[in-house]
Amino acid sequence: MNVFITAGASGIGRAMAEEFLSQGASVAVCDFDKSAVADFQAANPKALVFDADVTDEQRIGDVFAQTLETFGSLDVVCANAGIGGPAGAVEDIELEQWRACINVNLDGAFITAKQTARHFKQQKSGLLLFTSSTSGLFGSPFRSPYNAAKWALAGFTKTLAMELGEYGVRVNAIAPGAVTGPRMDRVVAMEAKSRGVSEAEIRELYVKGVSLKTWVDAQDIANMASFLASAAGNKISGQILAIDGHTETLNP
Repeated sequence: MNVFITAGASGIGRAMAEEFLSQGASVAVCDFDKSAVADFQAANPKALVFDADVTDEQRIGDVFAQTLETFGSLDVVCANAGIGGPAGAVEDIELEQWRACINVNLDGAFITAKQTARHFKQQKSGLLLFTSSTSGLFGSPFRSPYNAAKWALAGFTKTLAMELGEYGVRVNAIAPGAVTGPRMDRVVAMEAKSRGVSEAEIRELYVKGVSLKTWVDAQDIANMASFLASAAGNKISGQILAIDGHTETLNP
């Protein structure tokens, strides 16, 4: 199996990459964070690693071309790149902040999907997997750019599943809940500051609205990606699969 993952050098992307590597897959990742790229490459010398920004269409095109030249084909593409964006009331968010969040979370997914579709349609197979969020399933005050992008990604997933299905291509999205790690640490700090409450209160809110009263680990997301890429998941397409302990509400 040959796999390509955007933002694959840290967090959820790294967990995915290392899960596929552990199964003997050939894995290529790209990431904007140069230090994460260096760390991932040192820990995973068998992987193909690129320094790339998913919003740079020319660069992503070059990365795809180099990956295909090395691997010959791709079976799975994980469009995983995303940023949290700003937190605050809509009237306090600058247009530049809005556009930056949409650019990475939605435009980056589009650029990745565009490259992926060309290849998958030619070979008449493949899995395109987006990393969405439970924020793409619920409203969440003070996170409007992020929520808007993730809701749009759900529609993009459904549409591409229809568009590419006749070519044997499956398209799905995983919607993680609150995932432990540095990224959510930053989001919690940002939301606490925006709402004028403590970080502990924000963390409690994330758990309060979840049936299983728990956060999610990056490995939980990697496990679902692995399942969807396996023969057991070969009839699953057009789905947004929440891995979140069952979110009841983001506003408990």
